[in-house]
Amino acid sequence: MEPMKPMEPMKPMEPMKPMSGGEKWWPDNLGEPSSTGSQNSMRYAFFPKAHRLLIERDGNLSTYDSGEHQISGVQQSGDLPNFTSQNGVVRLDELKKVDR
Repeated sequence: MEPMKPMEPMKPMEPMKPMSGGEKWWPDNLGEPSSTGSQNSMRYAFFPKAHRLLIERDGNLSTYDSGEHQISGVQQSGDLPNFTSQNGVVRLDELKKVDR
């Protein structure tokens, strides 16, 4: 039986590259969103200063007036998403759809 050969020293690892924040998909006039997310084939961005919630589904962009709601999360329940706000759960069909 041959003796074991010594292990080769580890090669230096490449430095990690910063993660991409993703592409901006909302209009500039709304500023920066306070929360964004995606689930299934939908993504959202919430803009508290403008009181706007943007939803993109299958390439179609819709804008909603969020009123007093401060959107911080999303969950899918059936066909329509539900959002979390400081007042609890807000269904998308409770928000008024507006033109951009």
